[in-house]
Amino acid sequence: MAHSVYGVWDGKVHDFRSQGSAGFEVALAGLDDFAPDNPTKAFIANRGFLVLDPDISLAGALCQYMSHAAGESCGRCTPCRVGTQRMRDLLKGVVNGSAPAGVFKELEELAEQVSSTSLCGLGQSCARALLDALRNFRDELRPLSPAQAVFQHSFAYTTAPCIEACPSKIDVPKYIDGVKGGKFDFALGVILEKYSMAATCGRVCVRFCEDACRRAGAEGAVGIRMLKRYAADQALANDRLKFTRPAVQHKQRVAVIGAGPAGITCAYKLLLDGFQVDVFDAQRSSGGMASIGIPSYRLPKDVVKAESEDIIRQLGGNFFYGKVLGRDFALDTLLASGYDAVFLAYGASQGATLGVRNEEQKPEGYTSGVDFLLKVHKHVEYGEPFAVEGDVVVVGGGNVAMDCGRSARRMGAKSVHLVYRRTVDDMPAAHDEVHAAQEEGVIFHCLVNPSALVIENGRLQGVELVQMRQTEVDAKGRRGVEPIPGSESFMRCDLVIAAIGQQVDKNALQPEEGVARDRWNCITVDPDTLATTRRGVFAGGDCVLGPQTLVNALDHGERAAASIRDYLLHGEIRLTPAFRMQKLLARNHLLDGECLNNPVLQRPRLPVPERDAGERIASFAEVDGVLAKEDAYDEARRCLRCYRIYSIVTAKSLKNGNGNGHAAAHEQPLTAIAG
Repeated sequence: MAHSVYGVWDGKVHDFRSQGSAGFEVALAGLDDFAPDNPTKAFIANRGFLVLDPDISLAGALCQYMSHAAGESCGRCTPCRVGTQRMRDLLKGVVNGSAPAGVFKELEELAEQVSSTSLCGLGQSCARALLDALRNFRDELRPLSPAQAVFQHSFAYTTAPCIEACPSKIDVPKYIDGVKGGKFDFALGVILEKYSMAATCGRVCVRFCEDACRRAGAEGAVGIRMLKRYAADQALANDRLKFTRPAVQHKQRVAVIGAGPAGITCAYKLLLDGFQVDVFDAQRSSGGMASIGIPSYRLPKDVVKAESEDIIRQLGGNFFYGKVLGRDFALDTLLASGYDAVFLAYGASQGATLGVRNEEQKPEGYTSGVDFLLKVHKHVEYGEPFAVEGDVVVVGGGNVAMDCGRSARRMGAKSVHLVYRRTVDDMPAAHDEVHAAQEEGVIFHCLVNPSALVIENGRLQGVELVQMRQTEVDAKGRRGVEPIPGSESFMRCDLVIAAIGQQVDKNALQPEEGVARDRWNCITVDPDTLATTRRGVFAGGDCVLGPQTLVNALDHGERAAASIRDYLLHGEIRLTPAFRMQKLLARNHLLDGECLNNPVLQRPRLPVPERDAGERIASFAEVDGVLAKEDAYDEARRCLRCYRIYSIVTAKSLKNGNGNGHAAAHEQPLTAIAG
C-alpha cells in the first residue's frame, strides 16, 4: 500500500514531512505500482492531491496539471478559458522563479472564481487541488531545483463519468460537442476512433454511459445513445461513410474468426493500421448476433452491413462466409497456412436449455431463443419459409426474450405469453424493451417458472408452470425465489421458446490446440491483453465473456487489435498509461456517485420518436426514429461536460508509443515547463 508524505484528499489534510514516519496510508489501490519499475511520485485529481515523494516539485506538478486543463478547455465560458491559462502562466512563474509579488493571492482568487462560476465540470473541478495546496502547503510551492527537472514526469488523463462507464471509453462529451456545434462528421469521427459500428451502437447499446450521466441527478440523463445515432445516420443518409486503405501496409496477416461486433472491430482497427486481415464467419453475412439475433425492427440489416462488411472491404479486408471453426477448418491449419496472428471472436451462438422434465425429447414446437431469432432473420432477410401460428410461450426476462416475444407478434402468433420466474423490476432486459413488448401485446406472467413440457405424440401441447415466491435478499442484493409446492398449473400453447441465455460452442476448439477454456467453454485470456494461452492467438467478445452486450464486444475488439499490433510489430504487448489510469479509476471507484456541484438550467430530456404500437407489429420496419436536427441540438445542449483530470507524476517517462489510449491523455516532462 502506498503512503503519502503530505497532501489533501477529500478535504482531509495530512502532513508527515517532519515526523519521519511512513506517512498517510493512501486509500487508492494500485497507485504505488501504477507502472513497473517506475515509482509513483504524486497523484493529482479533482478530489485533492497526494505526494508520495517529498523531493518532487509540487508547484511543477500543479503547473503540469493546469497546463493540461487549459488545453482541454472548450473556451465557451470566460472563467475556464481565461482562468486556466492565467493560473498556468502564474504557476510557470512560480516554477522558474519569475512570479510577481502577490502571486499566491491571485492564484487563490482565480481558483475560487473558476471553480464557482465555470459552466462545465472541467472548470468546476480543475482548480480544487490547487486550492488545497494554496491553503495548506503554500510553503511547498517553490521554484524548481535542477534535480527536480530531471526526474519528474507527469501523465494527465481527462475523462468523465460517462466515458469511464462505457466499456469502449468513447469520449462522449466530445462527440456531443460536435453535434451541439453542427459538426456531425466531427462527432462521428470521435466514435470512429474506437469502432466502425456507430449507427448500430446508436440503436441497441445498453447505455452504461447514460446510467452514469450526472444529468440523471437533475431531470434525466442526456440521450447519449440517440445523439450517437443522429451523428452516424447523417453520414449514412448522405453516403459519407467512406474509407481508403492506409498508405503504410504491413506484410503480416491476421485471421479473425467471427464477423460479429468484436471481430469486425478488431479487423477494422488492424486494417486502419495497415495489416492484412481475413474474416471467417459461419453465417452468410456479417454482424454476428447483432445481425441475426437483433430483429430488424430494432436494428435494420442494411445499417449493420454498411458499418461492418462494407467498411472492412473498403479497407481491403476479405470475408469467408459459411466457414465454421472446428468443422471447416481448425486453429492449427490457420496458423500453418501463414497467418501471423489469430483473433477468436466466434461468440456464444448456442441457446441454453431450460432443464425441465421432458425437454430431452426435443418435441416439435420447442426451440431456443437463438434458433428462433435465426429463423426469423432468414425469413425476413432472405424469404426462407417460416411461420408462427397459435399461442406462444417465451421463457426468460432478458432482451433476447423481449425480441422473441415481439418477433412472434410480428410473425402472426395468436397470442404471446412471457413467463419469468422473478418480477418485472428484476428483469435484466432494458426497461424500454420491456415497455415496448407490453405495448405490443406480449402478456407477462411473473413469479412463474416452467417445470415440464407437456408432449403428445412428439408434439408440444403446452407447458406445466409452477408459482414462485420471493425469499431473502442474496449476497448480490437481489431477492431470491423458490417454487411454491402444489402450485402447478397447465398452460396450453403451440410453441415454447427458451430465451434464458446463450452458450459457447464447445466443439470450436480442441484441447490439443493449446487454448485454455473454462468449465463453460469460454476461452481463458489475460484480462488486460486478451492473449490466450497459445502464443499469437487472442480472443474476445462473447466466446470469452459469455453472452454480454454489444459494447463489451466492441471494447474487446479494439483492445485485441492493439495487443495484436504490439505483438506483430514489437514482439511484446505493452499497456498504455491511459489504460493503466482507467484501471486505477475503476478499481478505486473514483468517478462513482458524483453529484451536481453547481445549479444547472433545467432542460427536460427529449423522447425518442417511435411508431405507434398498433402500426409497428404489422411489419419488421424500424420502430425508433431519428431525432430532428433542432431536437438533436437541444438534447446536446443538456450535456454538462463533466470532465475530470487525473495526473500522475512518475520518475521516468510513461510514453510507449502505443496510442491505444484516450484522446485526451497527455504526458509532459517537467523540463518543458522549467525551460
